[in-house]
Amino acid sequence: MTFITRTKIGNKIFGSMSNLNTTKPIQTVTVPEHRTNGEEFILVKDVPNCKIILDQSSTEHIVIKSLTKVLIVPFMGLIDEQYDEILIERGAAVELFRVDGNWYILSSDGLKLE
Repeated sequence: MTFITRTKIGNKIFGSMSNLNTTKPIQTVTVPEHRTNGEEFILVKDVPNCKIILDQSSTEHIVIKSLTKVLIVPFMGLIDEQYDEILIERGAAVELFRVDGNWYILSSDGLKLE
C-alpha cells in the first residue's frame, strides 16, 4: 500500500510517498509458517505442511498455489463470512480478496468446504 502525504510550508505544498511495498509480487514459501506482506501470488512447496496467515494490513488480494498441505488463516475476520481457516491439499490453488474485514474466495480448485 502506498500513502501520499502532503505538508504545507508557507505557500508551497510538498508531497511524499511512504510505506512503499518492497515485497516481490511473487513469493515462494518454503517455511512452515508465512504471514502475507502484499504479495500477489504465493507458491508453497518443499515443506510438509504450511500455515499462511492472511494479513489484512498489507494484503487485499492474493492467489495461493499449494504443492503441499496448506492451512490458510486470516489474521482478523473470517473466510466467506463463516470459516476461521481453510485447508488446501497438494496441487490446489485458491484466490482470495479482502472486503470489509473478511476474506472471500473468488476462485479455487481442489477446495472442499463443508
